[in-house]
Amino acid sequence: MSDTLWAAIFGMFAATYAIRASFIVFGQRLRFPPPVVQALGHVPVAVLTAIVAPEAIAPGGVLDLSPANPYLVGTLVAGLLAWKSGRTLLAVLAGFAVFGAMRWP
Repeated sequence: MSDTLWAAIFGMFAATYAIRASFIVFGQRLRFPPPVVQALGHVPVAVLTAIVAPEAIAPGGVLDLSPANPYLVGTLVAGLLAWKSGRTLLAVLAGFAVFGAMRWP
């Protein structure tokens, strides 16, 4: 491997290590303002949406917004059920059930 590649790998390692270590080293003295703490509470939902939404609307990389798309319908059912009931496990199971029913031959 070239020296440039090794330098890039080491640089990424150093940056990642420094960021993670900073919370251990400065964690006791570091206090986030309340708006930052509140915003960090939304990170899991945003990350999950960023992972699920592209596959739901474009399975296999092809845009499909039709009601025949089991990924989209299952995701919408799960999202609606989670929103209305607040029961995550029920929403996930219902989404899988709808997806499975639509995929059943």
